[in-house]
Amino acid sequence: MKKKLLGMLLATAMAVTALTGCGGKTPNPTTANKGSQDTNTTQSQTTANSEELGKIYLVSKGFQHQFWQAVLQGANEAAATYGVKIDFQGPDNESSYAQQVQMLNNAINNKPPAIGLAALDTESCLESIQTAMDAGIPIIGFDSGVPGAPEGAIVANASTDNYAAGELAGEETYKLIKDMIASATSPVRIGVMNQDSTSESITQRGSGFVDKIKSLIEADGKVVSVEGHDKWANKVDNADVILEVVVPASVSADLSAIDAQNLLNKADTICIYGSNQFSGEGLINGDANIGKLGKDVIGVAFDSGALIKTAVKEGKLAGAVTQDPLQIGYKTVELCVKAAKGEAVEDVDTGCQWYTAANMDDPKIAPNLYD
Repeated sequence: MKKKLLGMLLATAMAVTALTGCGGKTPNPTTANKGSQDTNTTQSQTTANSEELGKIYLVSKGFQHQFWQAVLQGANEAAATYGVKIDFQGPDNESSYAQQVQMLNNAINNKPPAIGLAALDTESCLESIQTAMDAGIPIIGFDSGVPGAPEGAIVANASTDNYAAGELAGEETYKLIKDMIASATSPVRIGVMNQDSTSESITQRGSGFVDKIKSLIEADGKVVSVEGHDKWANKVDNADVILEVVVPASVSADLSAIDAQNLLNKADTICIYGSNQFSGEGLINGDANIGKLGKDVIGVAFDSGALIKTAVKEGKLAGAVTQDPLQIGYKTVELCVKAAKGEAVEDVDTGCQWYTAANMDDPKIAPNLYD
């Protein structure tokens, strides 16, 4: 009996040895399914990062312009890409400084890993910005950013180079009116409509336009006088061209339309530029009962939206400059994620383009022409 049992044990041992020699190794539980773990590593890390980072807050200038809806779309796309949650807020209108400050304070109180801020008025946000700095919360500026913020408070900006965008508008506009100015026998007027005189994005687009078109006109031997709002005024006697800058008393569609009507009703006006969606729409609405745009007066705008796009397509506006709002939203969230992780970040220019009825369907331009 003992011999039979010993024989059975010996046979079993030999069988195991044979299997091992043929490569029949027993799977190591620590390495089993290693391939599937590697495949899911990036996704798992993204999910973990999302849970670790927490919710990112973006405080915009509002929701009343379709521009901000496009920024929100880009922000949502980045949130999906990076696996993070965002809270996108904005005041009722771009004169609601106190409401925006309240939203910013709410964001800070939630102790987020980072905040995106497009300040309506930096001065009103200073105390809140200092609170965020004291709490170690990085702030990413977007759209017009946060000009004049304390040093180190804004770690990076995702925005259009608004001055350069205004210059682009000036260059393209001058091409349209150069011959009219050259052949004029009396002074002519170019209107510049700004939404306000405090927001950096708006003022820079106005300044870029005024400086560029002024330099181009003067290079052709003409005298230019900049008049209207004190921020830009540089009045010169016996001017060949008057650049008149107008700003409504408050951010009101009715007041902007009245500004447009006043410019359109001046006999020497040959061109009007609206420096953002609000001003461009004010120009179009102001012309509704006058009918000079596209006929007696050349209209140029900034941004997009259904009203401006239709006016360009129908020839009431000769063209417009568009930002890339999707990229503004996307890059803001991307920078927030990097800053929250302690990575080095720097300003990002999100770009701009000139569009007309001839090129607005171009694949490189059409995606930026939001409704």
